[in-house]
Amino acid sequence: MAKLDARRLGAFLADPGACRVVLLHGDDPGLIRERCEALIRSVTGGDALRLVEAAREMLRAPHSLANEAASAPLTGGRCLVRLRDAGDGKPVVEAARAALAGPGPGLVVIEAPELRTSAALFKLVEASAAGAVIACYRERGAELAASIARILQELGVSAEPAATEWLAQRLGEDRMLLRRELEKLALFVGEGGKVTPEAAIACVAEGSALDLEEALMAAMAGEVATADKALDTAFAEGANAVQVVRAALRHMQRLHQAALAVAAGAAPAGALETLRPPVFFRHRPAMERALRLWRPDALQAAGAALLEAERRTKTTGLPAMTIARNAVTGLARQAASRR
Repeated sequence: MAKLDARRLGAFLADPGACRVVLLHGDDPGLIRERCEALIRSVTGGDALRLVEAAREMLRAPHSLANEAASAPLTGGRCLVRLRDAGDGKPVVEAARAALAGPGPGLVVIEAPELRTSAALFKLVEASAAGAVIACYRERGAELAASIARILQELGVSAEPAATEWLAQRLGEDRMLLRRELEKLALFVGEGGKVTPEAAIACVAEGSALDLEEALMAAMAGEVATADKALDTAFAEGANAVQVVRAALRHMQRLHQAALAVAAGAAPAGALETLRPPVFFRHRPAMERALRLWRPDALQAAGAALLEAERRTKTTGLPAMTIARNAVTGLARQAASRR
């Protein structure tokens, strides 16, 4: 069966068929856990007596996993044997080899975060017709937004595309943290409700991050007083100097990418459409105003100044918050002089 791609994954998690061993690997433990739990539901039907948590001590016997998979649950049906945090040691490899060759009918799921594709365990399961390998890497951009929409649907709510885009940018790539926030959001809008951008912001956003975004949007559009006030609020709510400078640098990089498109002949609105992740709809007007003020070379120079500001926050001994504030308000004054 080898590696499963995204197109086949959903159907496989719902029905792994005659597969004997599934290897879950990758850099996202939360996604590994989520996919293992999906397999548990599909194989055991929620019957706790059909789930076997394999202890590492069991691996001393090479046929331990195979024997558990071949056992008949008291309540009937197929069992699932779960081995967490597996490495690539010889006991794990030999136990997986025996399970692949065993009579079944149970399914063995091996969770192996950070396992390399060159590892013996990976090669063994990938090469077997009775095995399946599922990569669980952190999702980004459109892929992450699609997963957010799917999880919200599973939780009984729908979401506007603009809301899922904003959530994909805000919540990051840690699956366990993401799911907890989405569960909270689903409770906030209620069963059968719809997640709007306003609901997402009200439930999920942290105040300091929102105020920092407002400060950066205002600064690059030349609104000095608004930027300074938003920075005050962001610092009061917990933002630190390095966070401010790095957020400004990321914002500058996105603007620079869009400015290159404008320089090549695109309209500001069209240039913003090329950015990934997409620009949140509430930020589009400020971003368009900034693109009319800044040329690519000026943005590149501003990015270099921000890198220098970050270095100064760590090495000069000067008040870090003052350095960060001056970096952002300095950009605002430059933009104001261009208006």
